[in-house]
Amino acid sequence: MADRRTLTLALFVCLCILLDGCLVHRRAITRDGKSSVQPLLTATEKELEDRIADEYRAVQDFNATVDMVPALGSAEKSKITEYKDVRAYILFRKPAFIRLIGLFPVVRNKAFDMVSNGIHFELYLPSKNLFITGLNNVTVESKNKMENWRPQHFLEALLVHPVEPNEKPILLNLTDEDNAAYILALVHSGPNGELRITRSIWVDRINLRIARLLTFDEAGNILTDARYSQWQLYDGVPFPKQIVLNRPRDEYSVVITMVKLDINKGVGDDKFVLEQPEGTQLRTLTEQGLSPAEPAPAAKPAPAAKPAPTKKTR
Repeated sequence: MADRRTLTLALFVCLCILLDGCLVHRRAITRDGKSSVQPLLTATEKELEDRIADEYRAVQDFNATVDMVPALGSAEKSKITEYKDVRAYILFRKPAFIRLIGLFPVVRNKAFDMVSNGIHFELYLPSKNLFITGLNNVTVESKNKMENWRPQHFLEALLVHPVEPNEKPILLNLTDEDNAAYILALVHSGPNGELRITRSIWVDRINLRIARLLTFDEAGNILTDARYSQWQLYDGVPFPKQIVLNRPRDEYSVVITMVKLDINKGVGDDKFVLEQPEGTQLRTLTEQGLSPAEPAPAAKPAPAAKPAPTKKTR
């Protein structure tokens, strides 16, 4: 009987060795394109909120030279048109001043110029001889997708706001073979007690930097999907080198890659002034849509030449 038990035990051990050596395959999970395993960092909800707030407070203003790859269209409509090699300049100053100037490829003529003070915006499209103006909170869409560009969309993506007093954060841990992120789902309570997610901020567990921002409308549809990568120090301040902004409802997206970035070196008031150029058509964005084009402003008459002074004769 003892011999039978010994034989059974020996067979069991041999089977375990065979299974471990031949049938079990171990594989390491690597992330972020690295060839080696990277340890994951941990943080509490409060620590994540503080990091997001610190990154926001660290930037007072910036002046950026960037390469942009705009794309018009949407994945849902299975048609996307990309415009490569657009050089652009982005200027920002708190609380909400922002200006973007884009140049066409090769010829480097101005493709667009837009500015916002946080309440009001102006958008100049030279190729259409069009100057659009309106309030930031007006969200009526145009059939021409370029006319849906808004400075505040870029501002919302470039600098992620910390958790607001009216937002209740809920922490999720999305860690699997493909993802390693903390998600702060920010819930807003409406006047009748209804709850909805206004934003979600994704934080990479490899470096605890912001990796993604999603904002939602009242129906839960995505308004902004911004993704951040290649975080670096610029003037001692951490900032992503690449930002991918996607606005699915407005049917456009933009890949922004930093070429040069100066942070907290001051941006003057004059940089956020955009006057309507002479000869352009003016359209105003209202809740009913874009107004009919108004006649171009007449050129200002040149000042009359002063008569030459006459010499006095004695």
